[in-house]
Amino acid sequence: MDHLACFTPADLAGNTPPDLGGFRWKLLAQGDSWFSNATAKLNAHANLLQELVFKSATAAVNCAGTGNALSHMVDLQSSPDFVRLLAGTEAPAWDGVLLSVGGNDLIAAARTPAQNWDGTPIPLELRLLRRQTEWGPPSAGVARYFSEPGWATYAGYLRANVKHLLSLRDQGPSTGKPVFMHCYAVPMPRPAGAESNDDLGAASGPWLYPALKTYGVPAADWAAVSRLMVFHLAQLLKSMAADKEAFPGLFVFDSTTVPLALAAPGSTGISGDWHNEIHLNHSGCFKIARAWSEAIEMVLEGKHLIQPTSGRKGRGASTPTS
Repeated sequence: MDHLACFTPADLAGNTPPDLGGFRWKLLAQGDSWFSNATAKLNAHANLLQELVFKSATAAVNCAGTGNALSHMVDLQSSPDFVRLLAGTEAPAWDGVLLSVGGNDLIAAARTPAQNWDGTPIPLELRLLRRQTEWGPPSAGVARYFSEPGWATYAGYLRANVKHLLSLRDQGPSTGKPVFMHCYAVPMPRPAGAESNDDLGAASGPWLYPALKTYGVPAADWAAVSRLMVFHLAQLLKSMAADKEAFPGLFVFDSTTVPLALAAPGSTGISGDWHNEIHLNHSGCFKIARAWSEAIEMVLEGKHLIQPTSGRKGRGASTPTS
């Protein structure tokens, strides 16, 4: 098994570009901080791509870059290297595309306050959490805190953006090639932000912890609310991959099936498989990436299986939703 060889667009444009012809599989990658190769981020938490391993020699050109990674899906519009390498007139033919997207958008939606700076209310369809006066009955469990209208808005936004990305793929020589996305792991809301050298810009964290406090969600329910949101996202992504007509060639790996060591509630630093509140440390990335690698290689080799619509596989590593 060989680790994924990672290059950047700058490497391709350099005086001695890498010879991608020596690799069986050639992939293009783009994503959020889970893919970023900024030195500060790699020193701090981890890069999921670094832990991918394949039986056949595989390379990826990672457009997440050394600066701030994607904070929102719409940032694809300001990612010229990725768009050029995917759909440009001189774009190479890739065997697949690796994406780490949607998580930052989910966090942003959860952090949307109940009112604007001037005190005017923000409607439920534009946020994921409910004010205490809007909570449902206790019989609804933690779903009582969750804004289904806001989720519908988020889901429509994500679906539209992924469709746009697939259309970009089909404008270039990689038309119809598989696009691989992962779900996210369930973070423990806690006061664990990024260090000052994490290069995460204004989003220094913590992220979910202050939002849940502001909305008055009881601390005993924080972990369950986080799980609810991440599982909603996982189901959304898997439903998209299952819709082959609307999302052709999309494969989603369910990271929520990979057992991880949870962070301790209230902890402020590295805990379990987590570096901070929303970023995995190296052990967490290792666990998810090794399972995802198997799913990716099965698709590349034409051996992928359709994930059952009911029931859960114990490991969830080798059956991506297709």
